Amino acid sequence: MTIMLKNPYAQATFLKSAALVSQLPEDTGFEVAFAGRSNAGKSSALNCLTNIRQLAKTSRTPGRTQLINVFSLADETKRLIDLPGYGYAKVPFQVKRDWQKNLAHYLDVRQSLRGLILLMDSRHPLKELDQSMIEWGLSRQLPIHILLTKADKLSRLQARNAQLLVEKHYELMADLLSVQLFSSLKKQGVEELIKTLNQWMGFGEELTGGDNDGGER
Repeated sequence: MTIMLKNPYAQATFLKSAALVSQLPEDTGFEVAFAGRSNAGKSSALNCLTNIRQLAKTSRTPGRTQLINVFSLADETKRLIDLPGYGYAKVPFQVKRDWQKNLAHYLDVRQSLRGLILLMDSRHPLKELDQSMIEWGLSRQLPIHILLTKADKLSRLQARNAQLLVEKHYELMADLLSVQLFSSLKKQGVEELIKTLNQWMGFGEELTGGDNDGGER
């Protein structure tokens, strides 16, 4: 029997954008935030996860998204949060400082936040700002799942070595931090991401289904 995960994230809809944490929906229920450097593939990953092509707007200009974008699921107590990208050099200093302040505030105070999906370009992992974001999350005892994006641009060996590098770096935090390879283009790693999100969101076994003929799907 082949077990397939149903995808509750395919029913995600845009709820609102917020410039400040105080403008977000009521701090109840479950939410998971997606964070990463500008151009790490965050919007593409959200679109791939939900299988909704334009759910999260992608831009050819890194750093353009400056708001916290909120997407609700069919169960309205569950949300996906798209945090502004960070680290883009051409963003004005004041804007960059405001982003960092809002990101820190969000991680510090948001009680409904159940986990952080952190995206790193698999070709350039463990940048300084990525490590700072991880430190913020871990200081809150917040589970972190790292997506090493654009894995299709590496050979299988290179991709595996990138994953091992990040896992080794955080081996003492393995109870709170996990790592996987991901490619939006090839839809690689989507099932693994769904499993992690389901655990954090409180989705149960009703989200699995299967066939009894032993065939592949």
